[in-house]
Amino acid sequence: MTKQVCTPDFDAVVIGAGITGMYQVYVLRNMGFSVRGYDGASDVGGTWYWNRYPGCRLDTESYTYGYFGLKGIIPDWRWSERFAGQPEMLRYAKHAADKMDVRRNFQFNTRVDKSHYNETTQLWELELDDHSRVTCRFLISAIGPLSATKMPNFEGIDSFKGESFHTSRWPRDPNDPNGAKQIDFTGKRVGVIGTGATGVQVIPIVAKSAAELFVFQRSPNWCTPLGNTPISDDEMDKLRREYDEILAFVKSTETGFPYVRHKKKASQTTPEERQELFEALYNMPGYGIWLSGYRDLLTSHTSNRYLADFIANKIRQRVKDPLLAEKLIPKDHPFGAKRVPMETYYYEVYNQPNVHLVDVKETPITRVVPEGLQVGDTVYPLDIIIYATGFDGVTGPYDLMDIRGKGGVRLRDEWDDGPVTYLGMQVRNFPNFFMMVGPHSGATFCNVGVCGALQVEWVARMLGYMRDKELSYSEVTQAAQEKWTAQVYEDFAKTLLSEGNPWWVKVKTNPDGTQTRRALVHILGGPEYRRFCDEIASKDYEGFELA
Repeated sequence: MTKQVCTPDFDAVVIGAGITGMYQVYVLRNMGFSVRGYDGASDVGGTWYWNRYPGCRLDTESYTYGYFGLKGIIPDWRWSERFAGQPEMLRYAKHAADKMDVRRNFQFNTRVDKSHYNETTQLWELELDDHSRVTCRFLISAIGPLSATKMPNFEGIDSFKGESFHTSRWPRDPNDPNGAKQIDFTGKRVGVIGTGATGVQVIPIVAKSAAELFVFQRSPNWCTPLGNTPISDDEMDKLRREYDEILAFVKSTETGFPYVRHKKKASQTTPEERQELFEALYNMPGYGIWLSGYRDLLTSHTSNRYLADFIANKIRQRVKDPLLAEKLIPKDHPFGAKRVPMETYYYEVYNQPNVHLVDVKETPITRVVPEGLQVGDTVYPLDIIIYATGFDGVTGPYDLMDIRGKGGVRLRDEWDDGPVTYLGMQVRNFPNFFMMVGPHSGATFCNVGVCGALQVEWVARMLGYMRDKELSYSEVTQAAQEKWTAQVYEDFAKTLLSEGNPWWVKVKTNPDGTQTRRALVHILGGPEYRRFCDEIASKDYEGFELA
């Protein structure tokens, strides 16, 4: 391969100004690379910029998210809650941008419509939504695993005469471009479609004031209490003194959360022991119930059933109507096979006379009509429709972009049957294209605030290595990609995570009616993933063709 002679506009372009994208720009700029970032939003924040619906907040402990372990950046930040709400998260992202001084490296209100690799110049050619063009040597996506909004394709969706919006595109405050419009639900008939993590957060807020709230549920989820509380100044001072220890601990856990699995299998315990542990975990704030349970929770149906039965009984205790409670208990997937929505008084809202559950799996939504939603032959009159219908996870954001590699091959075509990657960071035939928190990455099924940053640092070290060796071209080998992808799929298939249809599984319906199911995440855990990546680096980036 001939040595590169063409000079790009930038050494690197980073797509996305969320937590990971900001840090990628900061690190590369400080290494002396010329770098430009692009984002369709008007400011930094990523998911915290777009998702402004009532009730939106972290399900990760605030003090284990973001840049807390990075000395000299934002050590002065003080969290107000154990699980920060969206307004605080957006303030945090903006504060971080100020401290890292990265806005000068970003162009906002700008989408990257096309990214095509030019084999002659060995540069990426980008076309922006204003039709301007820019070139770069390295293209890095930090577009987030949950950023491609999934809207249902209901007939008549544009005919509704009231207000309607997807939770990830909540109306903006006309007087504050960074604020959410305050929707007054008082006296309104509101429909919320979806009971995933977003729906579970927004439903209790709407239920407080709506005249009538209709929850249109297709499949219930296993939901457990968030347990949010304020963080006092004394607690925050203590946390800040212990940041080094906290970072070391979360880096040692499989998911980057401050929890470790129980040493025992559920089969090695008595019913009394299990009940005691489950009660303690249920009353623990955060994901302890999912991530601190018995170590075979996600590999043994028996172990999983013990916990699922416990959670089901909690739902029955909290929902007064027995028939309604049963409709809120999942029957189609094990506990934890989908990301567990963390709730605050979610189940109690169904005891309110103004809240109605509509089972749209039993009788699907037929269409949207001007006055509301039609389910079967019944029309539900509504003033507001909230689509809490989630995202096309992980690969969805890439499918929305026109990304073409060598020979003009499109990334979405390469991934038609499911993603193929090496380390979840690069794809054969797409040289110098790196994905942060993408498919098959150890940062995707993880606390993104921690694991995304560690991935950024690894990529930065690789680019620094290439610069030191006067190398400008990186492409994964076919053998390395095939081996990594096969291993990801094999490991995933051994767990209960492969059951159900969570966002971390890509389901393709084939022409003959059969389905192809592919894992979108690496599930062996952060420490194992980083060990493998570090081993690759120590072998001069084995599996990459460098030139």
